[in-house]
Amino acid sequence: MLKEEDKKRLQERFQEEASDVYQPFSKELFKQYSVKRGLRNDDGTGVMAGLTSVGAVLGYYIDDGEKIPMEGHLRYRGYDLTDIVKNCEKEKRFGFEEVAYLLLFGHLPDKKTLEDFSRLIGNLRVLPEGFAEDMILKAPSKNIMNKIARSVLASYSYDSNPDDISTGNILRQSIELIARLPVMAAYGYQAKSHYHDGKSLYLHTPQPRLSTAENLLYMIRPDNKYTREEAEMLDVLLMIHAEHGGGNNSAFTTRVVSSSDTDTYSAIAAAIGSLKGPKHGGANAKVMGMMEEIKANVKHWEDDEEVKAFLAKILRKEAFDGSGLIYGMGHAIYTYSDPRCILLKEKAGQLVSNHPEFEKEFKLYCSVERLTPGVFAEVKNNHKVMCANVDMYSGFVYKMLGIPTEMYTPLFAISRIVGWCAHRLEEVIGCGRIIRPAYKSMVHSKEYTKIDNR
Repeated sequence: MLKEEDKKRLQERFQEEASDVYQPFSKELFKQYSVKRGLRNDDGTGVMAGLTSVGAVLGYYIDDGEKIPMEGHLRYRGYDLTDIVKNCEKEKRFGFEEVAYLLLFGHLPDKKTLEDFSRLIGNLRVLPEGFAEDMILKAPSKNIMNKIARSVLASYSYDSNPDDISTGNILRQSIELIARLPVMAAYGYQAKSHYHDGKSLYLHTPQPRLSTAENLLYMIRPDNKYTREEAEMLDVLLMIHAEHGGGNNSAFTTRVVSSSDTDTYSAIAAAIGSLKGPKHGGANAKVMGMMEEIKANVKHWEDDEEVKAFLAKILRKEAFDGSGLIYGMGHAIYTYSDPRCILLKEKAGQLVSNHPEFEKEFKLYCSVERLTPGVFAEVKNNHKVMCANVDMYSGFVYKMLGIPTEMYTPLFAISRIVGWCAHRLEEVIGCGRIIRPAYKSMVHSKEYTKIDNR
């Protein structure tokens, strides 16, 4: 057996060898071979890779071959998200369950159907016997996204018919996962808090009569307490994150994996892995980290010039994570506005009115949103149309709700699993061909050398 220091030495050696092999391809090579880097066209539009009737993301239109910016719209099965959210608010009811039904079944439910669907979701929340102890508590993870991905994969073993990809069976599995993912995330968070952070362990039994938003707050808080205002705010967050078209990274991952006719648990676990990335679902935590650095380095938050100067440092890779990115700003599709951001900013303003201790910080977020396009134009000499995206305010709202940072991306997954399941059903039933794009090889033919001659 190798000693620990010998293993470490060999690992370092092989890491050094690998670093010589894996080098970035120049952008010129992508242009030379007409490769659509990131599956994007030169004008920033996405490569058309499929058909969908689940969701539509609208941020520009093409006129005579030219990309024209427009106000953003997000539609679920043809219905405008803003109309769905506003109507649920007006009727003073929770809307996530309605959104889940709409995305899965393609039409709005009547009152009795929605009650039945919500009742089914509520009664499917309890995890299988022994699941929490064997699959969550025995191997607590520092990252809850990894824990829920493992929990989803483990669900395969508790399913008596896991590999059947008929519509009815995928739908059954989808509804069960939509119901149970919040519980998996809550228990994963509690396990992490206890075993890694030294806090008390709380495993609250999910409540079948509560909405998904209420149940989440009930399960992650030690005293189970929450206000109606808090639950309504979280419900809006769940509604606006439920779906975002087939081209976003995690939905496309779902479709790619599903196109191989694999099982539901494998496809959804892969989507969770995609969403975990800081360029996708983890971006709201990046925004929070960036804002903390701005707060620490800008003395006068209300001074536009001070804020602009620090934003310029971020863009020049002199501050924050060195990426040169101002997180929460810009989007692949939205140009003038992100409708999710508009809804969330409005709700954040309502919360701030009842929690004045957050007013100064909220104004700083608004300043970053307002000032970034101008700073971007000055530093990058790029005058593209740019808006704040949903990540700009989502983390801030979570913070006002007292939700721990490590739960931000899991909450995104709890919502987005609805869209993933709808896209999986559409891909398996409606497309029927494995997704298999091409890659240009950059390696020339080589003669094999016998081992003694190397």
